[in-house]
Parts: sequence; structure tokens; C-alpha cells
Amino acid sequence: MKKAAQALALMTLTGIVLPLRAQISSVLLPQDKGPDTVDVSAYPAEMQHGYRLFRSKCSKCHTIARPINTTMSREEWERYVKRMMHKPNSGISDKQGKEIFDFIMYDESHRKAKNPKTFYRPLSDEEIQKLKAQQ
Repeated sequence: MKKAAQALALMTLTGIVLPLRAQISSVLLPQDKGPDTVDVSAYPAEMQHGYRLFRSKCSKCHTIARPINTTMSREEWERYVKRMMHKPNSGISDKQGKEIFDFIMYDESHRKAKNPKTFYRPLSDEEIQKLKAQQ
């Protein structure tokens, strides 16, 4: 036990301690107020599986409505999913990250592309900070 305490103290001093649980977003974005489900009954079985994985993993840190109601380019989604995979305790493996990304891209091109004006663009860090300060 003493060794574990010493290791923790060393990690704390060097700044490499990560939170023990995933952080839940403390700011409410406009996207969070939208629908929090997608009707995937007409999606291929593989995409339905991806949706279930997406719901279970992505709701750990923020509302599931946030990504459901946001539209981004392929490159933006790829960067976003990779960033989420590296969040502490996200529990998203490389394989799962690919499945989540594949679902998001399928949904983007089949549901969101039909009516893109009904979805939100991603907010910049500055816009999110302004919202946080107002809440």
C-alpha cells in the first residue's frame, strides 16, 4: 500500500494523474435540448449495433442529444471521436471507436444530410466558455 501511495504522490507532483471517472460535461449546449434518440429501425443491422454502442459509450460524458443534434464534416467527426476515445475512462477501444465513427458517418449521410439546417454546427471552445459563464 505504501508503494501505491508513493506512486500516486509522484504522479500528482508530475501532473500525470487522470480523474478516476469520466468527466460529465458541466455546460448545457443548444444541441443538448434536442431529440435524444434516432429511429434506426431502417438502418442496416451493423449500423443499429453501432448506434447501441454509440449510446452506451458516448452518454458517459455528455448528453447523447449533443452528437445526435450536431452536424460536422467527416474530418471533424474523426477528430471528435478520437478525442473522446482518449478521455479518461471512456472505455472506447480502437475497434469500438471505428464502429461509433462508422455509425456517425452513416447517420450523417442518411439522416442529417436530408435536412442539414435542422442540426447544429459544432461550437468553438470560446463559444462553449461563453455559454458556461452564462449558466
